[in-house]
Amino acid sequence: MIEFDVPVTGGRLHAYDTGGDGVPVVWHHGTPNLGAPPEPLFAAAERLGLRWVSYDRPGYGGSTPAPGRDFASAARYTAAVADHLGLGRFAVFGHSGGGPHALACAALLPDRVFAAVSVSGLAPINAEGLDWFAGMASGSEATLRASAAGRTALASHLAAEGETDIGFADVDWAALEGEWGWFGKVVGPAIAAGPAAQIDDDLANAGAWGFDPAAITVPVLLMHGDRDRMVPSTHSAWLAERIPGAQYRHWADEGHVSVLRHAEEALEWLAKSA
Repeated sequence: MIEFDVPVTGGRLHAYDTGGDGVPVVWHHGTPNLGAPPEPLFAAAERLGLRWVSYDRPGYGGSTPAPGRDFASAARYTAAVADHLGLGRFAVFGHSGGGPHALACAALLPDRVFAAVSVSGLAPINAEGLDWFAGMASGSEATLRASAAGRTALASHLAAEGETDIGFADVDWAALEGEWGWFGKVVGPAIAAGPAAQIDDDLANAGAWGFDPAAITVPVLLMHGDRDRMVPSTHSAWLAERIPGAQYRHWADEGHVSVLRHAEEALEWLAKSA
């Protein structure tokens, strides 16, 4: 895998590319993570003829901060990385906080994005008919309520936050003890760098998306675990009802992270969509 910087207005993005001539899939990382693509899915991607491309969102890793960014900004950043690599069409794949960023690319780059996957992702905070906080663990709900109250409230909350229930199920902890222990490589450094990038992410989570999911015209696959209490599966179910033609797959016994054990199915779906 190669790493490189891409100039953008206001600074730079630090990006990643597994290389080769496979079909590009742009990975959109969760919160708080660095943007390196998911090593547990490298073998499946290679088998299916896919190539991972990704970047640190502004403020994470080697990317310049961009306070006030919304989900829609992901389309601009993703296009900049793709242009740097000379890529035309590509797919997008987001997990957790990366889900809405992937959907932004699907909505705003329809001539370039041929398909999108969102796993364990949020719905808009103003989603009509959805009780947005229902089913969330106390820690996840408290952080998102602070996010809705603004930057100062969120910064104070994160500074004072102690041990909380973030919503991981036993199956999530088991996944993190197995191959998805890879998350330690991208979460640890993101946390060690301080809360600024997470604050920008969480403000985006509780803010206006900058696009309408109902305007997405490319194929979309939404995946969720019903035991997810960090982002309840009702969020993906709501999106599936609004995005034209979206497919929704969910599993009764999976959580926020453990659902990624089914991510190879999503890659197979992307390969067929290319």
